[in-house]
Amino acid sequence: MTAGENVALRRKKLRYRAWRRGIREIDLILGLFADAHTESMDEAGLDRLEALMSEEDPSLLTWVMGQASLPDHIDLDFLAEVIADHHARLAK
Repeated sequence: MTAGENVALRRKKLRYRAWRRGIREIDLILGLFADAHTESMDEAGLDRLEALMSEEDPSLLTWVMGQASLPDHIDLDFLAEVIADHHARLAK
């Protein structure tokens, strides 16, 4: 398998995982984000998405909804991109 095939497979796996999280609201937020953005992400971007997706769904939901403060280990810039993408979809 070539490096390009590995990245393509990784993107596909991340999109699949983004849609099958367990909490429907997070499935919609992360699934739509992954569908829209993974093809343009480099390996570092995929790493950022994977790190965010390693968090628990209830925590992710409270962070996206602005109901809880963010822990220090969260990539604030990347989460802001996910939240902005979610708000843009809601505005349509």
